[in-house]
Amino acid sequence: MTEPDHLIKFRRELHSKPEVSGQEKLTAERVMRFISAYQPDTVIERIGGHGVAFVYKGEQPGRKILFRADLDALPIKEISDHAYRSVHSDRAHLCGHDGHMAILAGLAEALHNDRPLKGELILLFQPSEETGEGAARILEDKKFIEAIHPDYVFALHNLPSFPPGSVIINNSIFSSASVGLTVYLHGKSSHAAEPSKGISPVRSLSQIIDAVHKIQDSKGLFKDFVLGTIIHINLGEKRFGTSPEYGELSITLRAYRDDDMGILKNKVISAIEEICKKEIVRYEYQWREEFLSLENDPHTVDIIKQAAAESGLALIERDEPFKWSEDFSHFTRRYQGAMFGLGAGTGHPALHNPDYDFPDKIIADGVTMFFNIYKFINQ
Repeated sequence: MTEPDHLIKFRRELHSKPEVSGQEKLTAERVMRFISAYQPDTVIERIGGHGVAFVYKGEQPGRKILFRADLDALPIKEISDHAYRSVHSDRAHLCGHDGHMAILAGLAEALHNDRPLKGELILLFQPSEETGEGAARILEDKKFIEAIHPDYVFALHNLPSFPPGSVIINNSIFSSASVGLTVYLHGKSSHAAEPSKGISPVRSLSQIIDAVHKIQDSKGLFKDFVLGTIIHINLGEKRFGTSPEYGELSITLRAYRDDDMGILKNKVISAIEEICKKEIVRYEYQWREEFLSLENDPHTVDIIKQAAAESGLALIERDEPFKWSEDFSHFTRRYQGAMFGLGAGTGHPALHNPDYDFPDKIIADGVTMFFNIYKFINQ
């Protein structure tokens, strides 16, 4: 199938004008303008923030199937010479959400040209995926609860390092749980010549970092993969005559399994408490951007496999989850559903890299996959 020029143009328009999590108002408006030409039966605006859903209704009763795309970009500077590169120096679509939106817009066109006979098709454009907040807000929104409540939920993600024309699936856990942890340490400043007269957070910071590494490497403590990544440290000021009184440490914790994540979180907090008590440092901590592990439903995975075969796409089955996280996990916890990957190219820049750009050549594959999934369920 040849890539439709109008979908490529739409994708590149979205790419050039990115908006980060919680600020996707204009992106949602662009999506509504584009899809309005394909005459959805119902449009639900401002759902879970800047989210928008388009509903296509069949004449006969049937399953309600939700397909999700994500609206938000990343707060990363793009390195590109494309004519459609981001007009902003501090944000860009470097995860491919622009392409995911174009695919879902293509599904709207397909449903307009071949109206569903049974059930309902919901095309959901979700805000704030990158911060792990959008899916939960959607699910808590009264508009979603009263008007949508699907039987099945599906989403895809483009995947560099896999060949174009391939569908990547996992029968159980597709991607990892993760959470951000920031620890705030409060000591007492002193003259740098007399650090013993103060309470510096330096030793506490160093010991916490060591503790995180020891915990993640503890054999027998976890059932599967866990990881603690130090992402940011802030300590004192550039005043050479003063020993610091304040320190801040941010860590990303990851685990394939939610039960392992619970153990990891508890062990890290216990270590922080013990260290700070020993060093007489007052501490506070905050959890942020929490993602559950994304558990695929086996029956729904079988539907994806059938759709891949019908679409003429190669199927790649994985036993190991991806280490990155996706907040679509909130949907699959509540509804029967799954996420699958769409190969973006073996030599393609990785997700979240400054030189990443969604490959337009796979838009048609995504549209075909979604449409065939719908057909297998309701026709």
